[in-house]
Amino acid sequence: MLRLLSHKLKRYAKGWLIFFLFVTDVLFLGYLMPAAGNAITGEAATVPIDLMFFYTPQTVYKIIADYGATARETYLSLSLSIDIAHPIVYTLLLSLLITWLFQKAYDTRSKMQRLNVVPFAAFAADLLENAGIITMISIYPKTPAVLAWLTTFFTMSKWIFAGVSVVLVVIGLVAWITKTERENRKHRRDSSHRSSRSMNTTPRK
Repeated sequence: MLRLLSHKLKRYAKGWLIFFLFVTDVLFLGYLMPAAGNAITGEAATVPIDLMFFYTPQTVYKIIADYGATARETYLSLSLSIDIAHPIVYTLLLSLLITWLFQKAYDTRSKMQRLNVVPFAAFAADLLENAGIITMISIYPKTPAVLAWLTTFFTMSKWIFAGVSVVLVVIGLVAWITKTERENRKHRRDSSHRSSRSMNTTPRK
């Protein structure tokens, strides 16, 4: 299944689509997500749970309590809208960008080509994290520790796989630049050799 997904991504790794997803992601990160965060936290000295990397049950349930009833309702609403839409956008952006770069940097038979599915691990973890947060908020004031630990595991997994995806983008970019420079040097060297041979074989009058 992962191989099929990897293959399908190669069909849609187009420059215009990647650019569109990039602009959309900038819109999310620059406006929609900050606005959503402010709507949740307001003036309270708290942060949205999904922006944290790690939290204990005591920490997360205190944050949920500090939100207040109105903010908790807002968080639930956003978790079922923006927090689903944004993962789709950044997952497609990262996976298609990795695909596009790796197609240019590596041989088509290279196993590196299969790493374009890594962002989907972040996507799955993000959705599971959202499910955990929604459940914790919905059942509050109940505070099951197991649910909190499970949710923080998904939160950490999301950030780890997202980080790995960004690293893959950097690797692909560096590999592409290196390959292009190496090919340019080879082309210049070959052109120089051809010119030298041409001069040497030109008959003298």
